[in-house]
Amino acid sequence: MSRAPRTPSFRDHPLRPELLALYAEAEALLTGVTCEASTDCCRFGVTGREPYPTAIERAELTRGMQAGGVRLNPTSSPRTRLKVADERRCPLLDDAGRCRVYQARPFGCRTFFCERGRDASGDPAVLPRRELQALGRRIADLSARFDPRDPGPAPLTRSFKA
Repeated sequence: MSRAPRTPSFRDHPLRPELLALYAEAEALLTGVTCEASTDCCRFGVTGREPYPTAIERAELTRGMQAGGVRLNPTSSPRTRLKVADERRCPLLDDAGRCRVYQARPFGCRTFFCERGRDASGDPAVLPRRELQALGRRIADLSARFDPRDPGPAPLTRSFKA
């Protein structure tokens, strides 16, 4: 009996270094910007917004989940489920509210700042929106090369439905 060929890991995909380089550019643009309530943006029901990762970003998220043993299991406690439903918490947060795939998080998570974002002096941060938008377009172009048949970005909460 022969085994089916194994799907290669995204870790070794030739476009992954380009994605990681774009993520590094985004982080460089945001050096010095912080947010005291750094996981508020991970509560989609509170903010009314959620990230829309592209196909290549979903592949990186999946790689990060596999590397960290992250599974999207429903919470066992009905009380916790209700709280999560009201907040529409990101399914990648742990019980303490921390991202379980922080290094693999998509561009939308890396660049989402609310009015609480502050610069090094504590003043409201002025974000380089034009440069960030250009990076977003470059990620979309990279994703089109990665999977030309993909219809485009999708809400994070729909990206990992069984």
